Amino acid sequence: MLKISELYLYPIKSLGGIKVDKAIITDRGFEYDRRWMLVDKHNHFLSQRENARMALLAVNITAGGLKVIDRSRTAEIIIPYKQLTEEFADVIVWDDTCKGQLVSKEADKWFTAILNMECRLVYMPNDTRRLTNPKYTIGDKITSFSDAYPFMMIGQASLNDLNSRMALPLPINRFRPNIVFTGGTPYQEDTMDSITINNIAFNGVKLCARCNIPTIDQNTAIKAKEPLKTFATYRNKNKEVYFGQNLVGETTGVISVGDELVVLTTHTNERFMV
Repeated sequence: MLKISELYLYPIKSLGGIKVDKAIITDRGFEYDRRWMLVDKHNHFLSQRENARMALLAVNITAGGLKVIDRSRTAEIIIPYKQLTEEFADVIVWDDTCKGQLVSKEADKWFTAILNMECRLVYMPNDTRRLTNPKYTIGDKITSFSDAYPFMMIGQASLNDLNSRMALPLPINRFRPNIVFTGGTPYQEDTMDSITINNIAFNGVKLCARCNIPTIDQNTAIKAKEPLKTFATYRNKNKEVYFGQNLVGETTGVISVGDELVVLTTHTNERFMV
C-alpha cells in the first residue's frame, strides 16, 4: 500500500517550506503554496539558484499573516494575507509573464536588506491565471508562482535509493516536494499517470528536471556537488537529471498525512541511462 507520509507548502517561492499534516487543494495547487514571490528590479523571479541565502528564511503560517524569520540574524517580518497596496506589475517566471500585486514598501525594504540585493515581494491575485504547459497538460490547468506545475511528488523509496548511492545521505527538504509517499518501489512515481489521494484525482504530467537547488544545504545555504553528481550516473536523460513527478489536480479538496495513494493508470517512461 502507498501512503502519504509528508506534505509541504512553500508560501513564498524559494524560501523555506512548511511541513503540514493536511493541505487544502485549490485550482492552482495547495492553499498558500507559492502565492508570493520575490522579484528583482526587472520583475524577474528570484530563487535560491541566484541567492542561496533565501534558504535561511523560514516561513510560518500565523493568524496575522505569514511570519518570515531570518534564521541567521533572528530578524522577522509579518506579511499580511490581505494585500496592502493596489499596485500591480507584470512579473516573469521562466517563460511566463503574469500579473503580480505588490505587497508593501516595508516588505521590499526588509527583503532587500536581508538578501543584500534589490527586490520586491509580489502576490498572485485570484484573477491571475497562469497556465501550465499545454504540451504536457490537458485543458486550461493553472498554477501559482511554482516553476511550472501545481504539485511535485517524490516516493520515499526513491530518496532511500539515492541515499544508498552516496557517502552522505540527504534529507527530503533538498528536493522541495509537496507530496511524499511511502511504500512501493524506487522511482515508482515516474510511471504514475492517474492517481487518487483521499478520492481526489491527480495526473502525473512530467518528470521533474532538477536544477542546482538540491545541492544547497537548506540549513546552512552552503552549496556542494551532490546530489547532481550522483544523479548524472543513473538519472540522466537528454542532458538533464530527473527526480520526482510533477502533478496537476483534477478536483479540489483536502489531503492528509496517512491517506492512501491509489494508482489508477500508469505509463511507460524511457529508461534512464545506468
